[in-house]
Amino acid sequence: MTIMEAKSFINGEWISSDREVIEMKSPYSGEVIGKQFLATKADVEDALASTYAAKKEIAKISSYDRAKILKKAAALMEREKERFAKLISLELGKPLKNTLDEVARSIETLELSGEEAKRLTGETLPGDASERGAKAIASTFRVPVGVVAAITPFNAPLNLVCHKVGPSFAAGNSTILKPAPQTALIATEFLKLLLEAGLPETAVNMVLGGVEAGQQIVKDDRVNIISFTGGTIASKNICEIAGMKKVLLELGGNASTIVHEDADLARAADICAKTGFSNSGQSCISVQRVYVHRAVVDEFAERLKAEIQKLKVGDPLLPDTDVGTLVHENSALRIEQWIEEAIKEGATLLTGGKRNGASVEPTLLLNPSKTSNVVCQEVFGPIVGLIPYDTIEEAIEQTNDSSFGLQAGIFTNKMDVAYQVAHALEVGGVVINGSSNFRLDHWPYGGVKNSGIGREGPRYAIEDMTETKMIVLRLPE
Repeated sequence: MTIMEAKSFINGEWISSDREVIEMKSPYSGEVIGKQFLATKADVEDALASTYAAKKEIAKISSYDRAKILKKAAALMEREKERFAKLISLELGKPLKNTLDEVARSIETLELSGEEAKRLTGETLPGDASERGAKAIASTFRVPVGVVAAITPFNAPLNLVCHKVGPSFAAGNSTILKPAPQTALIATEFLKLLLEAGLPETAVNMVLGGVEAGQQIVKDDRVNIISFTGGTIASKNICEIAGMKKVLLELGGNASTIVHEDADLARAADICAKTGFSNSGQSCISVQRVYVHRAVVDEFAERLKAEIQKLKVGDPLLPDTDVGTLVHENSALRIEQWIEEAIKEGATLLTGGKRNGASVEPTLLLNPSKTSNVVCQEVFGPIVGLIPYDTIEEAIEQTNDSSFGLQAGIFTNKMDVAYQVAHALEVGGVVINGSSNFRLDHWPYGGVKNSGIGREGPRYAIEDMTETKMIVLRLPE
């Protein structure tokens, strides 16, 4: 196997000389697949300086040309679809069927960003709505904020980079990107593709590294916006050190899906099995807590158990694999420990629970304690807990009894119940007759409480990555 290289890209150059190198291994096979050259503190400074110096140059590029570059990048990614998908599977342990979907979504995200580049519209505001403004008129314009810092996670390492870099460039900003260390190879290949599509070399600077590199970026006053996807602890640190700049946070969740007594149980079980264990549950909106009406909990548990046992666990590069590995063995060890703790606290193990290296079997727990980690915390792994309820008000209350509020799902054929639940849940999005784990890339995506600030989706991200500028014309008296 050819050993790939992940390098920082600063001021138009790929940086590797005399840098610390770390091996990158497949979480499935343990095989060395690449090496990553870590940025130094001086490299990060150079990247910040380059990004700041380029902001006026990037802002001058016409909307038409920005759209053209992004759409060409989408077309090039379509050509590279299988190669990119295999690289993500190799680097992350995510099954090929899921990574092919991620690449398709990334293509769509770039296309959407290109379309939105042409929609940076404003409005005219007559002054005569005020007594003092009879001879005045105002026009508003959307203008770039300047420098966007994009810090991305490992679990959707291509699409979430697209969700930051695409809207940032569409809005006319320059971007400094710090991808997750676990998935630096796909970030490197994506940046090469953007450059091939005609992206100016100074439009995106990329630094590879860990917490220290991220903190250096976040603290810097040359950065106008931090766009971060990741965990709550890191986000609180960002808020503490960011200073006077806008912070956009797309964080985690312990997503709830409600299965009411009148639901189509076969459909609900099929969807919950597929969306609870895709990418080994490493999704912010992965199905985690399933509240099931007590009248149907036994039947639903059997149906869901049967659907879970159909899932094929194995090599993420095989086309029929449903569940691959977690990102590394330490994550699998934590998941294993949480399963054991939940069982000791009274949960019943219905299926799964075993670990092999970085892989954990899809696990179904019945009636875990409301105070257990698998209920209260974000599992970010292949565990689903079934919790019975007696009234829909109880299901709503228990769903809302969380520090998170990203997305939720409700299965019911009663529209009054569906809308009661949808309006009462304290989350950023509710899916009716679907699980929590459903997202389209042009929709506003984000949460409340500890699940974040702001919304993703090119149109909505661009709103945050631009400022409103007003120009007033005062006519002679």
